[in-house]
Amino acid sequence: MTDSRSDDELMLAYASGNARAFDALYERYRGPLYRYLFHALRDRSLADELFQDVWTRIIDARRRFRKDTGFKRYAFRIAHNRLVDHWRALDRRREEADGGRTESRAGTAESPEAGVERAQHRSELMQALGQLSRVQREAFLLQQEAGLSLAEIAERSGVGRETVKSRLRYATGKLRTLLKPAPSTSEP
Repeated sequence: MTDSRSDDELMLAYASGNARAFDALYERYRGPLYRYLFHALRDRSLADELFQDVWTRIIDARRRFRKDTGFKRYAFRIAHNRLVDHWRALDRRREEADGGRTESRAGTAESPEAGVERAQHRSELMQALGQLSRVQREAFLLQQEAGLSLAEIAERSGVGRETVKSRLRYATGKLRTLLKPAPSTSEP
């Protein structure tokens, strides 16, 4: 079922009590929001947890939503803020544990129709994303998964537009290097 109303109209309708409007918004944004969280965290169970929390916060804040906010920006801002909260808490726990380091790993569950090549590419991308600094990964995912502009990323990150451009340039360069196909070695 496709609803032709804009995201903002759907959110305002939901705030007024229309549950079907929420269903339409959820269908539009469940994939992009989940991918954003999963790629940032590289841990399925943690992404699931934060994903549910993001939607709970969207539901709880529905009456405060204003049309000029833009639902897409609104939803990804909530997701971004939830990630920042998670990373801050993780940093505090690490500091309390005297620098003990924990690494999160991506879950291995794949859909049945996913082929071996697709799984390999996904794994390579996840490993490459994991090698970016947190700020580079965040900027890259906000641009690629959320479709945010440089100005929007800068606003969310609390840095200047040029800083975001620099982070994206370094992230893209590093990803290109890491994901570059290995030269083929053919014997004569």
